[in-house]
Amino acid sequence: MQTSTRPGDKLAAWVIYLILIVTAIAVIYPLYWVVLGALNPGSSLFRTSILPTGLTLDHFRELFNETDYLIWYRNTLFVAVMNMILSTVLVVTAAYAFSQFRFPGRKQTLMAMLVLQMFPSFMGMIAIYILLLQINLLDNLWGLILVYAGGSIPFGAWLVKGYFDAQPRSLVEAAKIDGASNFTIFFRVMMPLSVPIVTFVAVNNFIGPWMDFIFARLVLRSSDKYTLAIGLFNMVTGRSNTDFTKFAAGALLVSIPIALLFLFLQRYIIEGLKAGANKG
Repeated sequence: MQTSTRPGDKLAAWVIYLILIVTAIAVIYPLYWVVLGALNPGSSLFRTSILPTGLTLDHFRELFNETDYLIWYRNTLFVAVMNMILSTVLVVTAAYAFSQFRFPGRKQTLMAMLVLQMFPSFMGMIAIYILLLQINLLDNLWGLILVYAGGSIPFGAWLVKGYFDAQPRSLVEAAKIDGASNFTIFFRVMMPLSVPIVTFVAVNNFIGPWMDFIFARLVLRSSDKYTLAIGLFNMVTGRSNTDFTKFAAGALLVSIPIALLFLFLQRYIIEGLKAGANKG
């Protein structure tokens, strides 16, 4: 039996396609100009033609040979990877404890973690600065890592706890009947079921510090400790700094690790985002 498409349905479909096309152009167009700027001769991002002509790789060579870009990249990669590992371990273990165990102060702690999310993170920067000064972690990459890892626990623990709560209790009970310890249940039962949400948390904790500027600027002072955000910012600030094309080249390289993460882990990220929305 053939069904006819109503004019209203066709109009709705065209509107949706139009919105998607406009959104795609709005996203791709700035990226296109950044790529052209990185390959554009000279120091200006302005181009008279939208089509690429006279492109060069000189800005990438200058970036590696005349600046400390590789040092900034190494520092940023170290902070992002270590934060991803430490934050994921803390978040997942905390979420498992809150989900599977009942102990005094559990509800109050969960509520306190939820309330803390209502306040902007920069409100605690003065206190964090003083604390890092007292424990001699100012101008230290580990100071950044510890603060990032601690700050990721409240939101991440609530997210993963919701995922753990949604898992069948019969699996845990069957494992306990078989004599499995809590350690065994965590690694042999819960973790294999939690790959999507753990991947989502890990990727989020990698991206978070990757281009953070405000807190890194507050903590880091030495040029050999700079991250990419600080180094690239210093490159184009000041009256004499007009290396905008070199800045575009550096910004283009910054996006590579994040793009690769999303490309290879896209399925897990989407599944983890949907699954973590189930709050238990």
